[in-house]
Amino acid sequence: MSDTSPTSRRVRLEPSGRAFTVQPGETILEAATRSGIGLPYGCRNGACGACKASLREGSLAYGDHQERAITEAEKAAGKALTCCTKPLSDIVLEIRELAGLGDIAVRTLPARVERIERPAEDVAVLYLKLPATERLQFLAGQYVDILMKGGVRRSYSLANAPHDDALLQLHVRRTPGGAFSKFVFEELKERGIVRFEGPRGSFFLREDSDKPMVLLAGGTGFAPIKAVIEHAFHQGIDRQMVLYWGARAKADLYLPALPMQWAREHDNFTFIPVLSDPLPGDNWAGRTGLVHQAVLDDFESLAGYQVYACGAPAMTDVAKQTFVAERGLPEGEFFCDAFTPSGPPPA
Repeated sequence: MSDTSPTSRRVRLEPSGRAFTVQPGETILEAATRSGIGLPYGCRNGACGACKASLREGSLAYGDHQERAITEAEKAAGKALTCCTKPLSDIVLEIRELAGLGDIAVRTLPARVERIERPAEDVAVLYLKLPATERLQFLAGQYVDILMKGGVRRSYSLANAPHDDALLQLHVRRTPGGAFSKFVFEELKERGIVRFEGPRGSFFLREDSDKPMVLLAGGTGFAPIKAVIEHAFHQGIDRQMVLYWGARAKADLYLPALPMQWAREHDNFTFIPVLSDPLPGDNWAGRTGLVHQAVLDDFESLAGYQVYACGAPAMTDVAKQTFVAERGLPEGEFFCDAFTPSGPPPA
């Protein structure tokens, strides 16, 4: 269905009862964000499914999305993605709001590249300094959109915790055809200027829970996981945390000394690296295979846990599916930041 009406629509959220207005042309998520209401979301382009809600009353126009994010059966059952859906009438949506998220303003800021480190051949760590009069308010685990020429945007998680914000930290993996990663590895120099918009995303530590945590990182998915863990340490959170960091070979664990240090210094933290394809020269005596399988092997039940997962959709999708179906993890306790492919630049 397409919405040709110029009329604004009213959205009421359940169970909170809060309401806001969607202007013509806006998605539900855009309108909620503009209204200061924090809804869960991730990619904002219909690829990850983090913003899924249930339609209780009214009708919707579904925008472009990927099948993995929401199936036809789910849509028939009233499910919708707020990031790419527009109301055709006044509607009632059932969705869990996120306390505090709506209070953080999304801003566009310049930043100077203070330092570039190369902990691995294909990974760069950028340290960005904001203007002296500016400070970015964000939650540990959120991301920013790097703004490039021609309207191109690329999303990168903030790898530093909010208390350690003198320099913002991004972990950039070199990817074939990657617009920003090519720029970072071939052109960007220290003292250079980048512009970004943020913070964004609903991947952050739920501090109102006392459940132990399993943290799952694939490759540079370690970046937001790092921020979450360092924030938990800073806040004195004593919940048990087990980090599984999956990579292909030993060199892809590009900051191995850091989680090893955490494990030495914090009794409530355990680090388990997992390599899927170690090289002969790695002399690897640790865990091998797929990182989600290592969790399945170690836990008979995840019923009393929270899981924070970040990495490629192939990893996060199967982790959620198996943890919920085979280990009893409550679906609402799986928090995910899937590194979905970037779309083409806007026309």
